[in-house]
Amino acid sequence: MTCRLFIDEVGNGDLRGSATDDNVRYLSLTGVLTTLDFHDRRITPAFNALKSGVFGRIDVVLHRREIVRREGAFRILCDQELRRRFDEGLCECVRTVPYLVTTVTIDKRAHLDRYAVWRYDPYHYCLCCLLVRYMHWLRRYDIRGDVAIEPHFKLADKKLKHSFRKLYKDGTPNIPAAMIQNRLLSGDIKFFPKLANVAAMQLCDMLAHPSFRSMKLTREGLPEPDDYGTSLVRILRDLRYARHPLTGTIDGYGRKWLP
Repeated sequence: MTCRLFIDEVGNGDLRGSATDDNVRYLSLTGVLTTLDFHDRRITPAFNALKSGVFGRIDVVLHRREIVRREGAFRILCDQELRRRFDEGLCECVRTVPYLVTTVTIDKRAHLDRYAVWRYDPYHYCLCCLLVRYMHWLRRYDIRGDVAIEPHFKLADKKLKHSFRKLYKDGTPNIPAAMIQNRLLSGDIKFFPKLANVAAMQLCDMLAHPSFRSMKLTREGLPEPDDYGTSLVRILRDLRYARHPLTGTIDGYGRKWLP
């Protein structure tokens, strides 16, 4: 059995700008963990059925930002009946296909305030925390896996490759390199562009922002709005967030706030 962790992000790694700009204050990485067998036999067919039923074709690539703005292929979601079918169908996919979710969020401004000298690169820091939780899961079930993400810009992708290889080579403060090398199939992160139409990458894209927003509102002591994003998060809390194998605790496992 082979597993794969699909990663999507909200925000960016800009540490300096976060000191004064609320728009770049947070970085959040969400990982969707599943087996390659489940992905091919369960997740991909479920997403294809959803797309075929709403859009009449399966080559549509779900992208939250375009869906919210009703852009491109998603203009048809201005039709209330199609929107209802899409929303209900996506909720059904999120509820029933086999996967687990972990979201790691960093408040970069708080990170700057706390660490006057030591300032871990925010992206590397979040990736490290996500990888630690993935390694513990792989070890718990004695299986191996790899990691995949959507490419963005050449410089950012190069930096991410370097960060991942460093974690693979040197380990983390909590996980020795030998364990990472034993559990990961490769020291290279995989890149899947949107045009590859990978179902789990699209699932991750749809869940990353709602999961981040929920964590942020909880941190601020604010109520979650009664909207579609919250309905997705309720499913994650009930069924899909990773959790402690004995106590069922989500915080620290399926959700991690930094620093």
